[in-house]
Amino acid sequence: MLVRIGDGEALAIGQLSHAWLSGQLARAWGNERFGAPDPREEVVLGAQQHDIGWALFDREPRFDPDSGLPRGFLQTSVEEHLQIWRGAAVRLMSQSLHAALVVSMHGRALSELRAQNAGGQADQLRAHIAEEERLQAQLRTTLGVSEEHVSRTRRQMWTWDGLSLALCLGWQPFTSKDVPCREGLTDVQLLDRGEGTWCLDPWPFTSSRVEVRCEGARLQASYPDEPSMRRAFEEAEPATLRFSLTQP
Repeated sequence: MLVRIGDGEALAIGQLSHAWLSGQLARAWGNERFGAPDPREEVVLGAQQHDIGWALFDREPRFDPDSGLPRGFLQTSVEEHLQIWRGAAVRLMSQSLHAALVVSMHGRALSELRAQNAGGQADQLRAHIAEEERLQAQLRTTLGVSEEHVSRTRRQMWTWDGLSLALCLGWQPFTSKDVPCREGLTDVQLLDRGEGTWCLDPWPFTSSRVEVRCEGARLQASYPDEPSMRRAFEEAEPATLRFSLTQP
């Protein structure tokens, strides 16, 4: 869950809606400087579904007593993280092996990050990392793709994920680092121009303007307890977040 607070209310944005926005960025990606996803539709599907493990978890948001709102994605425990990510990629294997590979690489990267500061729970995360490494080796062999190719896709996925998070949560300014382009890596800066318009520099898309969106649930600024928050979430008014991305 992504929780955006402002103007006396909060928006709860499901991880899959944020992932949908990531997929929209992926589909629009690519020009003379930035290579397009390859294979496009399979990688775009992986981007759209990269948080598939959250699907049911986000339907029952956990309560944060400090904010009186649903807990955000950075507040999950190691046990919850593993519940979400173990088996996530397998859910896509009957649809697209390449999309499953994208999901597996993303889940592995997140576990690697968590393991750095997990103390006594690091071994659990390392076990998950090893599981995903075995799955990825199997998928690379079946698909006949190189480690260099999937490394590029992994970096692209990290870029789309970060840009989507920045848009949904209003991070500004935001810089996505080490973004793959046709000649090495570069940084892409996201700047808020106001009134729902954002600028990316350098420009990574095929078109000169890109419109993207996602959905959330409109909540009050705070709730006294989890039952109140859960009832409000179930009855919440839906909200659509729209973003116009333009060239510098």
